[in-house]
Amino acid sequence: MKIFQREQRSLFGEILDWMLTPLLLLWPVSLALTWLVAQGIANKPFDRALEYNAQALAQLVSVSHGKVQFNLPQPASEILRADDSDTVYYQVTGPRSELLSGERDLPAPPEGEAASSGEVHLRDAEFRGLDIRLAYIWVRLALPDAPLALVQVAETREKRSVLATEIIKGVMLPQFIILPLAVLLVWLALARGIQPLKQLEERIRARKPDDLSPLDDRTVPLEVAPLVASVNDLLTRLSDSLATQKRFLADAAHQLKTPLAGLRMQADLAQRAGTSPEEIKRSLEQIGRSSIRATHSVNQLLALARAESSSAQIALVPCDLAQITVDVVHDAISRALDKGIDLGYDGALPGAPGVNMLGNPTLLHELVRNLVDNAINYTPSTSERPGVVTARVLADTFGHVLLLQVEDSGPGVPESERELIFRPFYRVLGNEADGSGLGLPIVQEIARQHGTRIVVEDARPGYKPPGACFSVRFAALDASS
Repeated sequence: MKIFQREQRSLFGEILDWMLTPLLLLWPVSLALTWLVAQGIANKPFDRALEYNAQALAQLVSVSHGKVQFNLPQPASEILRADDSDTVYYQVTGPRSELLSGERDLPAPPEGEAASSGEVHLRDAEFRGLDIRLAYIWVRLALPDAPLALVQVAETREKRSVLATEIIKGVMLPQFIILPLAVLLVWLALARGIQPLKQLEERIRARKPDDLSPLDDRTVPLEVAPLVASVNDLLTRLSDSLATQKRFLADAAHQLKTPLAGLRMQADLAQRAGTSPEEIKRSLEQIGRSSIRATHSVNQLLALARAESSSAQIALVPCDLAQITVDVVHDAISRALDKGIDLGYDGALPGAPGVNMLGNPTLLHELVRNLVDNAINYTPSTSERPGVVTARVLADTFGHVLLLQVEDSGPGVPESERELIFRPFYRVLGNEADGSGLGLPIVQEIARQHGTRIVVEDARPGYKPPGACFSVRFAALDASS
């Protein structure tokens, strides 16, 4: 559980952390590497001096009358004079490892090392509790089959440590000034780099609440341009949504105003002095019809709002589309009989193979009910020529397609208006059928949420009236699943 995690992170702080943290972590590594390099640099001149001393002493080893001798004259001893900081030691041994001169207990060369004359070797060792740097050389003698003599020169490491420390100081002390300066420069550069974001923020804050025009993406860095493009896309969709809501509210207010005005007018007529009981009864009947119309409009508005609000995520479960359609037809029979319309169902029976689909049962029921209600509303019917409305579900078990059709014998929909009828509150001119103009928009929204669309065609092309056939094609579930 991250108790101390901040809810909001600063972009400035994040970038600064990622830039300065590696810099501060690398600084100790730089110190260690500099120390190693300084040790190597400090060793080189003193190593060369040791090599020179070893070679100089090797030249003083000679053979006289078959005996190995080492003569160190006074001028040569000057090279071995100890300075103020370090002590110099030497050792010269003969072919049989006998001590010719110098320190007896100076460390011998590593065991197993092959002796080769003329080459100076260097190594680190410890002598009398002190760290020393030692140079040694094997000397070939002018004796037949004689082993090599050994000359070793060693000195303590104080001068080397002092020189390495001075190098470290010379290199690292400026970094104590450069590092804070680098941090300051990074801070200033980063503050300058995110300045366009602050300017963009100021431009957004300075906007009026109703200004949904796109932001200018030409004045922002390339890295911020995709973000501005996304915001512009959101503003465009928000502007369209607000425009749709305003238009919807205006149309809804207009649609509700008519039945409400009728209610008030009929109530005023019923309250007039001298109104007969028959007139009061007619007024009450009109009030009843207006209230039914207003209730229907409100219910349709709520259904459309519910369908649109559930567009983000709807629960999809296996549904029997044939059963849903049969249930809707059964519920609408009494209303169809009141209008003298022959309402029936045709197609696959409930439970038959191929009639199942993934969908939301409530929304699908609303879709079929609106299509059937729309067909009943717009289909004229007389005793001589009764209207016919047929709902059918056709299943293609091979193509996994499920087709819902609602067909009527009404006047049909002209091709020029087949896109317009799906707009909220749109009514076909010259048609006095009762309705709110919201049924088909609800159907279209529900179909869209199920990944399909609704198609309008003539039920009987070439005939008068041609009728209308509304078709919705769904993806069916596999019959074996």
